[in-house]
Amino acid sequence: MSTPTPAADSLVLYGQTFQSRLLLGTSRYPSPAVLEAAVARAKPAMVTASLRRQGSNAAETGASFWELLRQLNVPVLPNTAGCMTIHEAVTTAQMAREVFDTPWIKLELIGDDYTLQPDTLNLVEAASLLIKDGFQVLPYCTEDLVLCQRLVDVGCQAVMPWAAPIGTGRGPANPYAMQVLRERLDVPLIVDAGLGRPSHACQVMEWGFDGVLLNTAVALSEDPVRMAGAFADATQAGRDGYLAGAMAEQTAAQPSTPVLGTPFWHHD
Repeated sequence: MSTPTPAADSLVLYGQTFQSRLLLGTSRYPSPAVLEAAVARAKPAMVTASLRRQGSNAAETGASFWELLRQLNVPVLPNTAGCMTIHEAVTTAQMAREVFDTPWIKLELIGDDYTLQPDTLNLVEAASLLIKDGFQVLPYCTEDLVLCQRLVDVGCQAVMPWAAPIGTGRGPANPYAMQVLRERLDVPLIVDAGLGRPSHACQVMEWGFDGVLLNTAVALSEDPVRMAGAFADATQAGRDGYLAGAMAEQTAAQPSTPVLGTPFWHHD
């Protein structure tokens, strides 16, 4: 099978094609203008927005924020941030569907309000209920293989494991588990939460992940617009590196120039 060209290599979620593999959050930006410029620079596949967790600054407060989201001309992925019960998550998703007129939902069901770790015991049931209600569910979860497989089993056509806890910027905390997850699951995997540097995004994309979702790493950087562009470029670079196929690692140095045909006095 031939390697797809960059132009033909699109992200496909629930049968819908996206030209970018970067998803961008919309909270905690210094101003609406900075948010708008960051989105314009990154050209993300989607932008995320929460009905329950709005900040106190002008970029994410009031009707003007929702109007700004519509003006960005980027698909909105509502999320259930802040929900800690199945009922809260389902109700919030249903409200978001009415507000944004979309079946897409990023399912967040938090089990611990300190680490913001997903509620792994109830997440599958919540996802199942939403899928039966017609939602296209992108569940935020840990890198646990069994959990992710159960989410696929109930109908999730993509899964969004974290790299590290939300907002930490640590990068992949458990590379082994993430790479095993990529090897075992055939559905699109989007790394959601914990990435802090463009190199982190490039790394997980080189492992074969299908996309990344970012917020804090861009919004709280010194220059969010430049950082949004850096993450967009790094995400694509990682994808291109994965498709190109990296050389196998060696245990010893290997000459980059062959010695065959060179004079003997040039040999070691």
